[in-house]
Amino acid sequence: MPSIHGCEHADRTEGTLVIIDSHTHIDEAGFWVDPPEAILRLMDEAGIDQAVVMTYRDAPLPGSADPLEYVADACQRYPRLIGYARMNPHYGDQAVRELERGFRDLGMKGLKLHPVSYVMHPASEETLALIRTAAAWHAPTLFHCGDEEFTLPYQIAQAAAAVPDATIILGHMGGYFHVDDAIEAARLHPNLVLDTSAMPYPSLIRKAVEQIGPERVVFASDGPGCDPTLEVAKIRAAGLSTEEKALVFAGNIQRILDNVGS
Repeated sequence: MPSIHGCEHADRTEGTLVIIDSHTHIDEAGFWVDPPEAILRLMDEAGIDQAVVMTYRDAPLPGSADPLEYVADACQRYPRLIGYARMNPHYGDQAVRELERGFRDLGMKGLKLHPVSYVMHPASEETLALIRTAAAWHAPTLFHCGDEEFTLPYQIAQAAAAVPDATIILGHMGGYFHVDDAIEAARLHPNLVLDTSAMPYPSLIRKAVEQIGPERVVFASDGPGCDPTLEVAKIRAAGLSTEEKALVFAGNIQRILDNVGS
């Protein structure tokens, strides 16, 4: 992905900070009807420059429309969008092959895993095979990390320990009740990064920056389900310096994504 001009500069003024949303969704299947235009509209309202997108469905989906092709098409039509492949590890080798195809042929920049959807421990061998595949492409793995079984920070930390060369992002940084655990897990495992989406406490974003460093916290909204404008305001309410906000809003995820495929 081409670097956004200037996002690497830490001395930018507040009014010109680039914002990359590292966790949003697009899909048009079943209950969820969120075409790419929905998140683009919300991005414009919130002043967000680019966004990582993924489906609500897990690939592969035999006999159904391909979620990876859907994301790839959206990213081709709208270059502000950055595609991640959301995968189901229950499909074993087939899932690994599909993820490889996503990186090789479809321009995917990361792996998304949502254990609530497919009900499997984050350090299962099937899941680790997908994480290792992403790591081989120098691509990040984004986990749903909240308050449900198989998404708890210390459970995902087992995967981080098993694949130390992987960059693993804890989406929602522990949800409502496990944020302190997410910060501590990240303190213990340097390959863990925290994503701020749908976690309601600005003070805990400040705590994360203080305890693990501003280079390991990334802005995200989980839009359209959560309002990106409110999620941006949450970062601004966290009491970060301009330099820290520049890293959290864009610099950190840009650095991670610039390394994909290298």
